[in-house]
Amino acid sequence: MANQTDMTAQCFCSFGAAPCPLIVKSQSAVLACNLLAATIMDNQFITFGMCVTPSNPAVASATAAALGVLTPAPCVPAAAAPWAPGSPTVLIANQPALNSTSKLMCMYGGVIQVMNPVAMTVMIP
Repeated sequence: MANQTDMTAQCFCSFGAAPCPLIVKSQSAVLACNLLAATIMDNQFITFGMCVTPSNPAVASATAAALGVLTPAPCVPAAAAPWAPGSPTVLIANQPALNSTSKLMCMYGGVIQVMNPVAMTVMIP
């Protein structure tokens, strides 16, 4: 069963080296566990540490400079919303709620997933 995802939920990219908290900016009214509830349009992250996919231009450049040895580069998340599939029955600010089973694609080929959704209860003002 999927859980509601909220601000600070830990997410992980398949090509990243470290988890990163989700930043919620799609709405500012609905809370889950006293944190903003996420929708499928929330796709902002700080960084997933080091990126290892050769389709990332920074990794490709560092790898070329190392004479073909795969060289990680700092991750700059390049995710394009929305998450899929989201919650088909729960809307927050006219957008489907983001649940813990949704996935988000990075433009460089990584798959971003929710590791820890944080929310256990939801309060609607």
